[in-house]
Amino acid sequence: MKGLEMDKGGSKKMKTKVLELPKKIKKVLKDIWKVGKDDPRRVKLSLKIGVSLTLVSLLYLMEPLFKGIGNSAIWAVMTVVVVLEFSAGATLCKGLNRGLGTLIAGSLAFFIEFVANDSGKIFRAIFIGAAVFIIGALITYLRFVPYIKKNYDYGMLIFLLTFNLITVSSYRVDTVIKIAHERFYTIAMGVGICLCMSLLFFPIWSGEDLHKTTVAKLQGLSCSIEACVNEYFEEEEKDAETSDLSEDTIYNGYKAVLDSKSTDEALAMYASWEPRHTRHCDRFPGKHYVKVGSVLRQFGYTVVALHGCLKTEIQTPRSLQRSLRKTSRRNLQERRSTAASSERKILRQQLSKIVVMTSLEFSEALPFAAFASLLVEMVARLDNVIEEVEELGTIACFKEYDSNVDRTDVEVRVEKPGNLVVGVE
Repeated sequence: MKGLEMDKGGSKKMKTKVLELPKKIKKVLKDIWKVGKDDPRRVKLSLKIGVSLTLVSLLYLMEPLFKGIGNSAIWAVMTVVVVLEFSAGATLCKGLNRGLGTLIAGSLAFFIEFVANDSGKIFRAIFIGAAVFIIGALITYLRFVPYIKKNYDYGMLIFLLTFNLITVSSYRVDTVIKIAHERFYTIAMGVGICLCMSLLFFPIWSGEDLHKTTVAKLQGLSCSIEACVNEYFEEEEKDAETSDLSEDTIYNGYKAVLDSKSTDEALAMYASWEPRHTRHCDRFPGKHYVKVGSVLRQFGYTVVALHGCLKTEIQTPRSLQRSLRKTSRRNLQERRSTAASSERKILRQQLSKIVVMTSLEFSEALPFAAFASLLVEMVARLDNVIEEVEELGTIACFKEYDSNVDRTDVEVRVEKPGNLVVGVE
């Protein structure tokens, strides 16, 4: 009986899994579709890699090409798989590193082979062993240099691998230099195809991605601050769903800024490899974008503290918040017609008056005083953000804002990038 019950239970579970299989397949297909919908450039990259692999496969599939190159054609396929990255800058970085690393390593290996060729077998073995030790130790040590590690680490790794393969193999194989030449030619073909695909067909520029992420971070911080202030001065309690939505808006706004350091540095590094593709500036100011990102992170820490004020156990009563909100808005609206530079100073003065007023007249208004003091600090840090953005605008030749232009004919569109892929080392 127990065996029958177990069989029935197992059959029910199997039947349930079979019935759920179409739902799971549908969910997987939706996830796959969402990946391309979030960022259509991923579809273009997939097509470019497919076309590149097809082109290098012709070295194997077409008989005349295979006779001219031989089995070394597989290195072209490997090069396309390794080198072709998401952005043009990342492809240039890895492609040039791979090409130069292979060329320099082959040249050095050929020189060592030329020097040790006329010597005896024992001396030749000692000479090759000493050369492998010295070059291996030196290149490994140089990889720790920050500038080299940042820009040429992949090239140094390819150099070390190629040099050891050629040098050690030349002791037993007489035709290793010829094989090295064939491999270099096929690698050059693979790199050339990658560069053509990356630069000429639907190019993806790291500099543009860095600019868009900077704009998105500014927009995210502004949304976080606005949501914090609105929630703090909310007259009525929100329901759970609305509260969760507001929390997501606040958290996502500053989280993207605080987690952006590695992405900014990678995009700026890849942008430095990209050729000039606009007429606005001679060189992309990647370092200044990184500075703006650093200042925005400092500003984001204040937003985190402001968000923390909404979660404290001791809160200002709602009735007092309403009266303080009216006072704050009235004081700030009086200064709307002032100039931008003096407006920030006046804002700090008004917020300071609110802090003093609350601390002197209302003992229960101390949480509001902390909230207002953070707003004062935020305005002070906003000056640093404005200075860095103005410096970046000067270097990048941004267009000046003209208040006399009719804004009804101007369309402003901020394109927020999806989950960026900055390349894999």
